[in-house]
Amino acid sequence: MRWLIVAALLCNTLPVMVHAQEQVPVRVAMPQEKGLSEQLVLSGSLTAQQDASLSSRTAGLVAELLVDAGSTVKKGQPLLKLDTALAQHELAQRQAALSAAQVLQAERLRLVTEAEQLTAQKLFPQTELSLRRAALAEADAMLQQAKAEQQQQQEIVARHILTAPFAGVIAQRTADVGEWVALGTPVLQLVSLTPLLLDVQVPQEYFAALSALRRIEVRADMLPAEKLSAKLLATVPVGSSSARSFLARLEVTDGQQALLPGTSASATFYFEREDATVLVVPPDALLRHPDGNFSLFAISDNKAWRHNVTLGRSSEQGVEILSGLPKGQAVVVRGNETLRDGQAVRVLSDDKE
Repeated sequence: MRWLIVAALLCNTLPVMVHAQEQVPVRVAMPQEKGLSEQLVLSGSLTAQQDASLSSRTAGLVAELLVDAGSTVKKGQPLLKLDTALAQHELAQRQAALSAAQVLQAERLRLVTEAEQLTAQKLFPQTELSLRRAALAEADAMLQQAKAEQQQQQEIVARHILTAPFAGVIAQRTADVGEWVALGTPVLQLVSLTPLLLDVQVPQEYFAALSALRRIEVRADMLPAEKLSAKLLATVPVGSSSARSFLARLEVTDGQQALLPGTSASATFYFEREDATVLVVPPDALLRHPDGNFSLFAISDNKAWRHNVTLGRSSEQGVEILSGLPKGQAVVVRGNETLRDGQAVRVLSDDKE
């Protein structure tokens, strides 16, 4: 009799125990209706905004090199000096000619002033006054010419010094002390380090979408852990017939100035979708099938139900679900690997394992 009672008790409690064991603990998340941004990742090479082959502004013998390859220079800093001996002698002659012209102009001005006073007293002929005024005008013209020649020679002397047109680093030196350089011969290559540009080829279907560009992030291979911001400087609305793309030029913001021109980098474009809202789920909710399709589990009445879904585009906010997912149902993001359709589940809160 006692055995029958124990058996009956076991039979009554067994379904409850089996039912409790069948509840699989899972974590869930609610799908979000939000505006989804689209990502486009493109690669390119960093280039300097300014890269110039500097040449001497006059011919001459290199007397002094003030920089070398690798030197960092500021705008206006002297880089190279040519021998100025002959130019300085010519400048001294021009200054002497200017002084003589000033003396002549002063003397003829005195004579005109004297003649004007005597003519007013009727003690000097009017014709002589006119001649002195003409001589003064000639002296004025000679003085202006002397000033112009002196200024021209000063400019020639100044052109014997090559200065940096912008701040940067000397990438190459092609002249040495004692070498004769002709007018226009490249002697130094100067490259600016900031700002840097990134040229990428954007697929033609994204040309219109640039108006919805939200932000751009750049990752340089030199600094793989750093996310750098960038802005779109210009687009070239002429597509490549072979690549079906067009050029977009970005300006990269590098506060540490640690990047170098010529290195590789990738840019991630974030576009705002024109759709008002879309249904977005975390990537962990998706299960990939061998045939390439996707499904997920949604919770209804404490049970997990499998739904085959059609995916849209992915972004940093999640994955767009185009169809197959009922609204208002939480989706399983943890513990969904071994679930069966219709299986009872126990939803874990954030503070439980």
